[in-house]
Amino acid sequence: MSWAIGFDERWQRDIGYGVPATCDHPGCGKQIDRGLSYVCCDEEPYGGNEGCGLYFCEQHRGDEGKCERCTAGKPPFEPTADTAEWTHHKATHWSWAEWRAEQEVPGHG
Repeated sequence: MSWAIGFDERWQRDIGYGVPATCDHPGCGKQIDRGLSYVCCDEEPYGGNEGCGLYFCEQHRGDEGKCERCTAGKPPFEPTADTAEWTHHKATHWSWAEWRAEQEVPGHG
């Protein structure tokens, strides 16, 4: 199984090292990906049992690999939106054509 691209049901967004992203810490803006290297809770898929499953740059993942909210036992941050690069890729790349066709609502296309 590849972790390049997947989908996180909890956060309703694409994940994986093939998904360019922005750090989920509010106001950070650092470019990362949504691979296991950046997930809250030390590389556990979806954040494991202790992490929120959001994605953070090295600065915003503490020594335990958790974000500050999970370390403090607080509710998670709001996730950042998909990057323009990723949105454009899904909207235009041939490899997403089948997915795009599945997303169209009958009578609205």
